[in-house]
Amino acid sequence: MIVRELELDLDVFEGPFDLLLALVLKEELDLRDVDLAGIVTAFLERLAEREELDLEACGEFLVLIAALLELKARALFPGESAELAELEPEEAAEELARRLAEYRRAKEAAAWLRERLLSEGGRFFRVGPAPLTPKAETPLAPQDPAGLAGALRLLAEEPADVSLSHMALRFPPVSQFLERFRALLTRRSRFDFETEVGGLTRLEQASAFLAVLELRRAGELAIDQAAPFAPIRITRMAQEKTAQQERTAAWTVRSA
Repeated sequence: MIVRELELDLDVFEGPFDLLLALVLKEELDLRDVDLAGIVTAFLERLAEREELDLEACGEFLVLIAALLELKARALFPGESAELAELEPEEAAEELARRLAEYRRAKEAAAWLRERLLSEGGRFFRVGPAPLTPKAETPLAPQDPAGLAGALRLLAEEPADVSLSHMALRFPPVSQFLERFRALLTRRSRFDFETEVGGLTRLEQASAFLAVLELRRAGELAIDQAAPFAPIRITRMAQEKTAQQERTAAWTVRSA
């Protein structure tokens, strides 16, 4: 992999990396406008496409990108460039020798890592502690025997009975509605069921309806409802018989 042939697509430049370096060195392109992070991203994407890690290309790229970073830092901080320009020839030579020594050490370290990768790349390491590693003992926190005994006594006690009285349905007795409707039919020959039980609860209305059915079964009243969900009209049975007889007599007269 040749780093200088790396294709770049940046905001201010598009082309090979080699051309970018030439433009920067000739000062035809302002390095402060170049996105160095984009160059690193492009190199990593190109590197990911290869099956093996090219340490030589990585080392060359690190040297070049480090040089670009240094040049950009000098452009952003001109005071540092002035200090380097003021160095004497001997001091400049020492600074150059120091940087070359650092680069040589980095290159040797990269070569050593490459050798280790080639020699030990096929080894697989055990994930987890070694078999003979002593197990770490977790010390117990201070215990309270009296508190533990009290907790065990609470667990051993019989639980209290849970009252379910609030869940029971208490229907009022049907007998009280039997007497109520009988007394009402004594005073009146006809009444509407909804009018009489409108202020009662649902349970009381259910008991009242059972009382109406019981009186209907005993033949004491008649139930009439014009349509489903229409008002229920209750009539005293004697009154209903009289009305039936009147309807029968009227029909007989008309027939004659």
